[in-house]
Amino acid sequence: MKIFCVGRNYADHAKELGNEVPSEPVIFMKPKSALLQPQTPFYYPNFSNELHYEAEVVLRISKNGRFINEKYAHKYYNAFSLGIDFTARDIQRDLKAQGLPWEKAKAWDNSAVIGKWLPFADADTTVSSIIFSLTQNEKVVQEGNTKDMLFSFSQVIANISQYFSINIGDVIFTGTPAGVGECLPGDKLEGFIAATSVFVLDIK
Repeated sequence: MKIFCVGRNYADHAKELGNEVPSEPVIFMKPKSALLQPQTPFYYPNFSNELHYEAEVVLRISKNGRFINEKYAHKYYNAFSLGIDFTARDIQRDLKAQGLPWEKAKAWDNSAVIGKWLPFADADTTVSSIIFSLTQNEKVVQEGNTKDMLFSFSQVIANISQYFSINIGDVIFTGTPAGVGECLPGDKLEGFIAATSVFVLDIK
């Protein structure tokens, strides 16, 4: 099982962090150990003093493939959810300043949260406009719509598959909109697809 992530897939988010808007998908990966297992508590990492949430629509891969043509990419996933790509922003900032890889800021154990999976009623039509949001202590802090992605689900899958095989059970975090911010122990984060709650996460 692999966890693929797409960086800077919403222009407003790229701008809020002072990054250039990319001309092709920015892909990075998290190990399997990054996935927070169901019923497992989430603990604020002891190596960071600035933990940020990043809410993202997540795809579940349902078919093995490589070198996938964009027009067939919709056949390779069967469910979606909302997740959080947690980032130790202080660690990331320090590593980027040194020109070093920043997996330690993104790929640590339990840094990837995925909510309840929802099936696609019609993968050809529903993917273009998925509305999602994240609340922090019942206040909306992020809102997004997949129609605003720079690179569509199909473009992302086609791009990833040029470099990596995708396999049944892999997941893809498709990028976060503007509004990322800091969270603290005691916070409650809740993710929504439209008006449906797909996860509630208490930070300990």
